[in-house]
Amino acid sequence: MVLRTVLALGVVAALLPACGGGSGGGDPSPPATAATSAAPGGRDALGAAPTTKTPKPTAGPANGTLRAGNPNGKAAVPAEARAVDTSKPNRVVGDGTPASCTGKAVATAVAAGGVITFSCGPAPITITMTQTAKVKNSAKKVVLDGGGKVTLSGAGKRRILYMNTCDDAQGPPPGDCTNQDHPQLTVQNLTFASGSSIGADPDPEVTNGGGGGALYVRGGRLKVVNSRFVKNRCDSGGPDLGGAAIRVLDQNRDLPVYVVSSTFGGAAGQGGACSNGGALSSIGVSWVILNSLFSHNEAIGYGANEAANGTPGGGNGGAIYCDGNTFTLRIAGTLMERNHAREGGGAIFYVSNDRSGTLRIESSTLRRNPSDEFETLPGIFYRAKGSAQLVNSKVT
Repeated sequence: MVLRTVLALGVVAALLPACGGGSGGGDPSPPATAATSAAPGGRDALGAAPTTKTPKPTAGPANGTLRAGNPNGKAAVPAEARAVDTSKPNRVVGDGTPASCTGKAVATAVAAGGVITFSCGPAPITITMTQTAKVKNSAKKVVLDGGGKVTLSGAGKRRILYMNTCDDAQGPPPGDCTNQDHPQLTVQNLTFASGSSIGADPDPEVTNGGGGGALYVRGGRLKVVNSRFVKNRCDSGGPDLGGAAIRVLDQNRDLPVYVVSSTFGGAAGQGGACSNGGALSSIGVSWVILNSLFSHNEAIGYGANEAANGTPGGGNGGAIYCDGNTFTLRIAGTLMERNHAREGGGAIFYVSNDRSGTLRIESSTLRRNPSDEFETLPGIFYRAKGSAQLVNSKVT
């Protein structure tokens, strides 16, 4: 299931030679030595949940369009990971004016499904969600395309987007809810800001631990392209819950989540914060992350997993928290810097409990990602088969 105790891990990881092709090619970086430390323990009290006044829909700078991700990333993007053609949308939010683009209109369009675009006028706009947009289990495909000008804001009060094939409130799925080929959800050319799932998940049987301040996805498929995630939050303490920006579980046939040319944080004060996974969190889910940027994200819980006595647990994976059994994490053409974990894995926490998973980092740079308590490489805690594979990458 999940890692339950991380204590006094005298681990030193060596790097394996590159295997397979990948976008990076070449020889792996020189081996790095990892520092580990003694058992995590309780420290300062967790901070209070953020409070934010609800803004009205506002237009941004007239010349602004979204450019997300790592501009220096050169990883090849497979066809299935590219943006969806939205030239013939099923639904359009707005009638060409900013006032017509409301949170309610977004939620209505998402519930109806199909390809969704926006017509809110020529200037960038922030749309405050007055309710979480929820994907119905009957939907075959939901594509949400902001055209590079739309920000969806949770105003620090609510999760922005939710898809869960195991939630009967969204309609009964056929067969096993954890292995559905639909809905297939794509978000592209969008900014997700100030989403919050703090206290939003009273039923652990439905949400399996909680998290996902901006997006929560269970079942079906998820793809993220040219999108930005800023100032998102989830609960500040607890083992296993996580993903200030995105929480993912149970993808169809264990196919990967693609994250392409997207930004998580990006500047001081813009990052996400959660007990684990200041940007992404998952259990038993594979990821392919290409040409993206992760910075200034934080894992703010403490006590690790399972929670040490007197602690709430958490604090792992400043940017990315991956747990479970058989799953893979591939990162290519990506920059990860200035992320922070209060426990282990300032950039990445990766644990495959049955040791069958693999972590591969290609043509990427990970730097200045402090882990306060333990790591096996700078900014990385890795426990799985063999060693983490670094190809043409720098980890410092």
